[in-house]
Amino acid sequence: MSFLILIHVLSAIIGIGPTFYAHALTRKKQSPEELRYSFKKMHTLEFFPKIGGTIAVLTGLLLVIIGSYGSFLQIWQIGALILYILIQIIVIGIIAPINKKLTAWLQDPANRDASSLPSEQQQWLNKVDNLFYAATGCGTLLFILMILGSRGII
Repeated sequence: MSFLILIHVLSAIIGIGPTFYAHALTRKKQSPEELRYSFKKMHTLEFFPKIGGTIAVLTGLLLVIIGSYGSFLQIWQIGALILYILIQIIVIGIIAPINKKLTAWLQDPANRDASSLPSEQQQWLNKVDNLFYAATGCGTLLFILMILGSRGII
């Protein structure tokens, strides 16, 4: 059981961790060249949530099934699952399409020599950065729920 908990905690950190780092990559006052580099790094980090997040969900469900955490209907377990789903909606459903538009603009040869982002693209970047803060907030609450809930505090 301890090994399963270890795998669950590590995969959750690895799975959600890049969301906490995304703010450094989507800071609002970047040149197009800096943003191209940031997006290249972000693309590399996308691997971790796919694997870590999947393992975290599977091990979490397994812990509920075989562990002594009580009913799955406890508020902390439902809350943690809802927060995890909300993070996925924010990152995959909202941020990813905006990032795709930003990437297309950044890769367009006509924009190669731009020294700053046009207003529309800057608004996209600002929205992405703000959404990453929302996802980070959800991730922080998720970890709080999991820690307090698994200790029987909530």
